Amino acid sequence: MKSKKEGKIAVVVGTITDDVRVLDCPKLRICALKFTDSARARILRAGGECLTFDQLAMMCPTGEGTVLLRGPKNARESVRHFGAPGASGSHIKPYIRSKGRKFEKARGRRNSRGFKVKA
Repeated sequence: MKSKKEGKIAVVVGTITDDVRVLDCPKLRICALKFTDSARARILRAGGECLTFDQLAMMCPTGEGTVLLRGPKNARESVRHFGAPGASGSHIKPYIRSKGRKFEKARGRRNSRGFKVKA
């Protein structure tokens, strides 16, 4: 973890898995819902600590000294649909039934079908 988060407990709402690409594991205190067996063994071998949320609530009930880790917010597929499909300059993915010939591929979408709306 970064230097200002050194000594804090990392909190992850999910599963901690082992990554063989990372060669050395530092001493970590991690709270998570689940740990794989290999990840738990690796953390404990490095002198770290694996906590459950019950143990975390007993240790620091206010959450002080913890840092919540999460993935990117905009990585969800639904974020691609946010906005107005068809608006000029918009690259929004429309909700369509199918990707076939008849679905959102007619006039206004392609030059070969009469005209194409300029983006």
